[in-house]
Amino acid sequence: CKLCFDYVCFIYCKNVTFPYCLQVRKKMVEKYVREESMIRGPQFLTTLRSHTVWEHTPVKLYCTVEGYPTPLVKWYKDGVSIDMSSIKYNVQDNVGIHTLEIAKCETDDTAQYTAVAGNIHGQVSTQASVIVKSKSGKAKTYSIHVLPSLKIRIFPMLPEIKYTKINITFLETFGSVFGTEGDTVTLAATMTATPNLANLQPEAQWFRDDHRLSDSKWVKIESARGETKLTLPHLNKDDEGVYSLRMVTKGGDAVHSAFVSCADGPPPVPGAPGAPMDIKIHDANRDYVIVSWKPPNTTTEGPIIGYFVDRCETGSENWVQCNDSPIKICKYPVPGLFEGHSYYFRVRAINSHGISKPSRISDPIAALDPTEFERLHAIKLGGKLDVVIYHHDVEDGKKIPGTPSKLHASETDRTYVVLSWKPAPYQGQAPVWYYIEKVGLSLGAWQRVNTQVPVRSPRYAVFDLSEGKQYLFRVLAANMYGSSEASEPTEPIQTQELRGVPSAPGQVVATRETDTSLLIQWAEPKEPNNLIGYYIDVCVKGSKDWGSANHKPHKNNKFVVQGLTTGETYTFRVQAINELGLSDESQESSPLSVKAALTTPSAPYDIALLACDGESMVLNWKHPVHSGGSPVVEYYIDKHRHGEHTWREINIPPIKERLFKVEHLSAGAVYEFMVYGGSLAGLGAPSAPSKAFHCDAWTIPEPGPAYDMTFCEIRDDSVLVEWKAPVYTGTSPITGYFVDFAKKGSDEWHCSNESHAVSHRYHKVTGLEVGVSYVFRVRAANAEGAGKPSLASNPVVAKAVKGTEMTCTVDEESGDFILSFESCQITENSHFVWKKFYKEITDFSKGIVIKTEGNISKLIFKHPDQGDMGCFSVAVTNTDGVSASHEIHAEELEKMLAKSYGIRHPVIPLKTQLAYKILERGRMRFWLQAEHISSAVTYKFLANNNELSPTNAGIIEFVLDHFTEDSEGTFTVQIEDGKARGQSSLVLIGADFKAALADAEHQRSEYVRVKDGNSVSKYAFSKASTGIYKATISDNRGKDQSQIEISGHGKYYYQNDTMLYVKYILAIHCTATGIQLQCHMKYYTEEMKIHWLHVERKLSHSEKVRIGGTPAMATMEIIEPTDKDKGLYHIQIIDTDKTYTRTIDLSGHGKPDHIDNRGKVLGGLPDVVTIMEKKTLSLTCTVCGDPKPQVTWLKNGAEVYTDDQYLVSLESGKFASLTIKRVSLEDCGRYTMTVQNKYGGESVDIVVSAYKHGDTIPQAKPTLTPNVHSPKVSECSRNVKYVSD
Repeated sequence: CKLCFDYVCFIYCKNVTFPYCLQVRKKMVEKYVREESMIRGPQFLTTLRSHTVWEHTPVKLYCTVEGYPTPLVKWYKDGVSIDMSSIKYNVQDNVGIHTLEIAKCETDDTAQYTAVAGNIHGQVSTQASVIVKSKSGKAKTYSIHVLPSLKIRIFPMLPEIKYTKINITFLETFGSVFGTEGDTVTLAATMTATPNLANLQPEAQWFRDDHRLSDSKWVKIESARGETKLTLPHLNKDDEGVYSLRMVTKGGDAVHSAFVSCADGPPPVPGAPGAPMDIKIHDANRDYVIVSWKPPNTTTEGPIIGYFVDRCETGSENWVQCNDSPIKICKYPVPGLFEGHSYYFRVRAINSHGISKPSRISDPIAALDPTEFERLHAIKLGGKLDVVIYHHDVEDGKKIPGTPSKLHASETDRTYVVLSWKPAPYQGQAPVWYYIEKVGLSLGAWQRVNTQVPVRSPRYAVFDLSEGKQYLFRVLAANMYGSSEASEPTEPIQTQELRGVPSAPGQVVATRETDTSLLIQWAEPKEPNNLIGYYIDVCVKGSKDWGSANHKPHKNNKFVVQGLTTGETYTFRVQAINELGLSDESQESSPLSVKAALTTPSAPYDIALLACDGESMVLNWKHPVHSGGSPVVEYYIDKHRHGEHTWREINIPPIKERLFKVEHLSAGAVYEFMVYGGSLAGLGAPSAPSKAFHCDAWTIPEPGPAYDMTFCEIRDDSVLVEWKAPVYTGTSPITGYFVDFAKKGSDEWHCSNESHAVSHRYHKVTGLEVGVSYVFRVRAANAEGAGKPSLASNPVVAKAVKGTEMTCTVDEESGDFILSFESCQITENSHFVWKKFYKEITDFSKGIVIKTEGNISKLIFKHPDQGDMGCFSVAVTNTDGVSASHEIHAEELEKMLAKSYGIRHPVIPLKTQLAYKILERGRMRFWLQAEHISSAVTYKFLANNNELSPTNAGIIEFVLDHFTEDSEGTFTVQIEDGKARGQSSLVLIGADFKAALADAEHQRSEYVRVKDGNSVSKYAFSKASTGIYKATISDNRGKDQSQIEISGHGKYYYQNDTMLYVKYILAIHCTATGIQLQCHMKYYTEEMKIHWLHVERKLSHSEKVRIGGTPAMATMEIIEPTDKDKGLYHIQIIDTDKTYTRTIDLSGHGKPDHIDNRGKVLGGLPDVVTIMEKKTLSLTCTVCGDPKPQVTWLKNGAEVYTDDQYLVSLESGKFASLTIKRVSLEDCGRYTMTVQNKYGGESVDIVVSAYKHGDTIPQAKPTLTPNVHSPKVSECSRNVKYVSD
């Protein structure tokens, strides 16, 4: 263009004057008016260019910007907005072409100029430098100012600019985040800049997987001075990735990164897959677009069988499903769009369980012809009037369009081909459209593809093609006057064949990264088949519960799995993905535990001189801050003599301790030293050179410096300091130590124990401020005074760590003393160090045991005694100073020893002490009663220290048969029950013994013993035998007499020589199997014979009749009684001379009172119940009986119990019910309710049927059955007549 000096518009305006360009730009504005609903942020088509000009000459800066709504452009000079009212500057806007002109440049105009374009959808900028040379030919130097959030563009033509180095230090950063779809996630960081210049603040740039992020609907970025924040208001799997914050300055940048994970949210249906992601729109045209996406991971769900694609016009919420049946690949051409309309798209996945939630909606896309502007044509109408129009806007008669050319396939897929061609030159007003024809390579007939829908643009997608087949295509142009000749056919175009999913990835290798992450690497699949990415699955060793390590496909074959548990062991597997789905799973990796990878240790530091004798020096240093994952076990020292340039090794064998004597030095020389630390990972970096040490012999009288300060029991107001004694003691022994402390960064030292020096090498510093950092030092003292202070310690923050309390208990079973500590922090390399008086316990000969399990450690005293008094402490290594202590004082120790003795030597408590009782024949019974003894108890009886054999093991008693004058003394019982012991004694001497002996003699003299061989005569009783009977027995010791009265009162029957006492009449008892007849007797002898008869027929024991009894009762049971069993029943009791008979009538003519008390159903239940499915049925009736009957419900003969479906209840012993919840067809059948008590019962049947909603109610016909009584007594038990002999 004449005005632009460049191709400021498009290639077709190359040779036209500026007015034509203006017309073209107006056409572009019309295009974007049709895209009003689209989101279109500003974009520079032409950026600013830098210029170097002479003083007093003009310069003009140009840029071209597009966007909708039309962006506004502001101009800045060195970050300061240009005053548009100044006559020095001329700013113009010609439909997107923006210019800044300086008519007469001065040297002060040397600066960096910025154009910032912005609308509601965003902001962009472009920069250029203007260097104005003076008449002398020198350009004025200037400083560069940067606008916040503007990208710096450095052009090669600019002179080299040396920027101020700005150091960025992050104060607070963000870590890895593990969220779920729909969560709100915020990543924030604060930082400081040094130097902190107001006009040169760093720019915060946020990236996700190296893609720059900006404000949008899904990402919100807020930045201020010294802080920045990124918010994801609605977390989605598209948001997963590594987020990086770059603080950009002129001199460099500072970067911090962390991983953000997004797991699938709850599915709409259990087992449904996760939502697809990364929706992209391709090849947008007038009436179709191609939508692609990435499949979700299906670690825990079933395989995906297809996808549904939905569309929605912008400005509405009406989503329309584009495909009727699921498509199996992750790409789909969506036809049938309306030209000029904008659309959103989303995708849903389907498996056998259901449909997933929809994916995040795509960016809006407009259905427009991408070749529209290629048909613009500029013509000269005469004079200076030029017009830009479409080719077909010029009428040139009734002309048929020419034949299209250069037909080719711009994209091929499995089932479609996108064709493009070049229209023939055409000048006519009649609209032109195109017809596309196809033919298979093996067929000869051309078929028209678009018979219904005319094609206006020279681009068209042909769908519904067969996979892997070859086709020829041609195109015809047509208008209202006719059609052109067909174009030349294309070369054979073959659709892609379905090659399937990728093959499984190769070997998976896991390596250590950090203490919460592992690096996973794998071999790429041999058949990638258009690979999209990978999914990584993770599983704890020994478990089959696989989970997803990433929820968005990862493109590389390396992935860092975050958020793992330190010390846990994991295995991994990988799946490859393409548009057809997921590959087979790779082989599982070897199990690997999570811990930080080994690295070389950091450098030692703070090398100190502890002593010097003129020929040698004793050095000490602090261990490296970072060990690199393995202990630092070796040290190497290099020396350097002042004035020399070469460092020389001192030791060839490694040094194991941080204390070393360097020998063979020159007196008076000056030396510097460096120390290296070594571990399994190798040799670390060297320390900084030490201070220059003079090799002069120490002769000072005071002690040298202490060294190796350590800290434990850090609390909010105190810290316990430990140290090692100085190597150089001075001219007299060390008598004590002073501990000094100061706040970090302060030179004001305070002595914690100024009034008295501590004699031991530990001291608790108190009176500190919570949260404040302190440094400490130690001074040793002797008779000459305090010596050199040690080097200052590392800073220590006075802040207590939670969970640092130690407990002291006595074990309830063993009686051991136990000091227990549970650490709130622990690592794989941590161990517990127990100390007494802050000296590590190494002597375990006195029964001291240290037992550690997990994060709990115990110090156990197996043999506690008075020597266990003192202060005990424990520290956990490789933690943030976790430690605790407990002091056992004398009073506490006495209580614990007493409790321990009681546990180790338990005493059996006695309810009563040992006592005695005089038995017959003058025997002596000793007894006592104890509490809480087991069956394993044992005991001993001692009489005057002589053990006697106990009787009746398990009963604490002893009977002494011969209690004589020799028995005077002490009687003792010793009881043992496990570890428990007990003892009780009884002293029988003097008057107490004489009284007991006299009582025993009396009992012995009153006892009449029946000698062996004596017998009692038998006597035959009769009615005449009533009266009082006496018996007298005697021997040489005395006599005894007893009597009995037989008066005849009561219901006695005397028949010959047998007396029979009848308590009741013949009784009936109902059992579960029938009827039992019972006859109660006083006693029964073997001489008696019993017979049962039914209507004069003698009964014998069989399956139908069961005869039995006891000495007190004779029984006969009728099994399953029927009508045949009615009649008279007799029992005959036959003695030697006479027969006794009892009779009962079961003919139904009698009715005993207890029959009315049997279990009965009073009513309330129907014979038939018909109910609709999913309703609740309640069957309720009233029952009675005395005693209260038991109710049983049966379904088709099987008993029904209460569960989630059935509820059986009996309220107040009279209201019985059965409730069936949500009745189904399986609940149909015959239900029986049985009521029974000890006198009998009865049952009722109910037929239940069900029908579905909307069906006709069936007419159920019950099958009536007679009531079945339980017990099965039939009618025999209803009417009973008793007959007495």
